[in-house]
Amino acid sequence: MHQLLIRSGLALLLVGSALAAPATRDAPNLAAIPADQLRVAGNACGPTALLNAFRFGNEDWQRASNAITGKNDQERILKIIREIGMRPSKHVPGHPRWSRRGVSLADLRDMADEMAAGQYLPQFSDEVFFLKPRESPEKLLRRVHQRLEKSLAKGLPPIISLRRYALRKSPAGAAPQWVVTDAHFVTLTAIPRKLDSQATQFTVSYIDPLGGKRCQGTVGVPERPVFADAAGQSFCLEAGFPQTSVGKSQRDKNGQTFLAVSAAMGRW
Repeated sequence: MHQLLIRSGLALLLVGSALAAPATRDAPNLAAIPADQLRVAGNACGPTALLNAFRFGNEDWQRASNAITGKNDQERILKIIREIGMRPSKHVPGHPRWSRRGVSLADLRDMADEMAAGQYLPQFSDEVFFLKPRESPEKLLRRVHQRLEKSLAKGLPPIISLRRYALRKSPAGAAPQWVVTDAHFVTLTAIPRKLDSQATQFTVSYIDPLGGKRCQGTVGVPERPVFADAAGQSFCLEAGFPQTSVGKSQRDKNGQTFLAVSAAMGRW
């Protein structure tokens, strides 16, 4: 009897190990083919990242991408831009949501909500990822991780807003200032389910719509403070995305640039 109990316990342990959750939270439909914004234009990252979010999501969210008719991704992206992106912006009166400069996070969320509502899906959440009062960079890292992981857990790959900042000389001898040189959207496809208590960064996989590439990178607390607050803490997180340039030019070859994880939209 004793040996039988031991065998039963070992069997349960093996079953438990086999059923243990994987370390990474992945997009539900990783087998999907990424859409490439270059089939349309270099400034179509927002609509393309949105198409990829629906396409790589679970079966419910895939209804939104499947509803976009077209013989190929070029026609599908153009359909999103012309039928939804060219509607008037609620945030910039007198202008369409999408323009030659691209689309803002607020307008992209409105586009996403309308596409989701047409398939009886819930509305998107969005959030800016800069330090809140009494929030440390480490707490910001956990807030960002929690939002992104939760959206993937709900079956919707979140869309991350990236911003490239460069240190530029100011006129009249004033101190150099960080200025925005470019912005970009990517679609997250994998993230660790949990963070170590001492973590200062985490790894991610994402789809860069510029070329429809599957990429890897890190999101973390910068080694040197950027936009430091009164306590000398970095005001935002850094995207270590070497496969995604986002506006980095020869002018900035001395390294005085910074790619920030500025915001995201998804379900949380």
